[in-house]
Amino acid sequence: MKKIVTILMILGMILSVVACAPAAAPAAEATEAPVAEATEAPVVEATEAPVALNIALITDVGNIDDKSFNEFTWMGCKNWAEENGAVANYYRPSEDSDEARIETIKTAIEKGANVIVCPGYLFGATYQQLPQQYPEVMFLGIDLGLGDVPEPQANTALITYQEEQSGFLAGYAAVMDGYTKLAFLGGIDVPAVVRYGFGFVQGADVAAAELGNTADVSVKYWYSGAFWPTDEIKTKTAGWYTEGTEIIFAAGGGILYSAIASADEANGKLIGVDVDQSSVSERIITSAKKELENSVKLALSDLQANGGMWSAAYAGVENKLGATQDCVGLPTDAAAWRFSTFTVDQYNTLLEKVKSGEYAIASAIDVQPMVSIAVDYQN
Repeated sequence: MKKIVTILMILGMILSVVACAPAAAPAAEATEAPVAEATEAPVVEATEAPVALNIALITDVGNIDDKSFNEFTWMGCKNWAEENGAVANYYRPSEDSDEARIETIKTAIEKGANVIVCPGYLFGATYQQLPQQYPEVMFLGIDLGLGDVPEPQANTALITYQEEQSGFLAGYAAVMDGYTKLAFLGGIDVPAVVRYGFGFVQGADVAAAELGNTADVSVKYWYSGAFWPTDEIKTKTAGWYTEGTEIIFAAGGGILYSAIASADEANGKLIGVDVDQSSVSERIITSAKKELENSVKLALSDLQANGGMWSAAYAGVENKLGATQDCVGLPTDAAAWRFSTFTVDQYNTLLEKVKSGEYAIASAIDVQPMVSIAVDYQN
């Protein structure tokens, strides 16, 4: 009997060990899987969280309805902010002075702005000193280059444009549309204006060569020395129209209005600059423009993607944007397209050739372009 009891006790112990064995394996699985999920997922989410950008546009001497740099730069800030859940406001300095611009930027920062966007060369002196005082704030200069800000800080991004490409497109299109007597009216001969003019001459030359009429195409060329309307500009452009000029490319801010007055009297045509200026006058058949809105969006997207800091592509760097980045060109919407025979399809083909480098457009400003058409430099 004792043997039977002993045997039964041994069998019970064996069964209890066998019964407990399967429970050990699930215990090991339960301790491994949750740990891996808990430690990995939150880290990824934390690093990908969008940065809250608070953008402040500081205008130059105008306001955001100036149909020029202020307005189109503001559109870039405002539209990007709406598309990305950010905040955007604009501020206008009390006067045209470095002191007023600096105080306005400081006010914007005090109100929470962590991104400052300023359009135009007037902010050159401001960007030389203020970014050093606010290293945690990111500064974006539109149409500001190393010539304006020689030693930009790492929290400063500068954007300029390949105006020669935009001028080239305008000159090429004008000649292809049938114009043979052209003129370039520049403001002050700063690098951007010179590039516009030299690009315009090159575009007219290439189109004339393709049409086989380089002997018939000519360009009158003059810098007015001003960015505002003057009687001298009015007299000069009126004389050009009287001498047979058909179309004038006016590159220099307010000088356009003197040219418009002459064009109205002579039934002449014009080419606008920097932005789509077709709404300014029916005389403007196209505009050699900079895509300010698009370039602002490209920069702000870089800023957000890099955690609220400029990436190496922007930090302390001047980016010269052109056709490849879709940042220069001619307006193609129906209201602005006033060519008679040159079509949007032809323009798109031309633009692709500029993007690919098929047309080699010189950007030098210290030497006049070598061309076959006649160019009358009048300065």
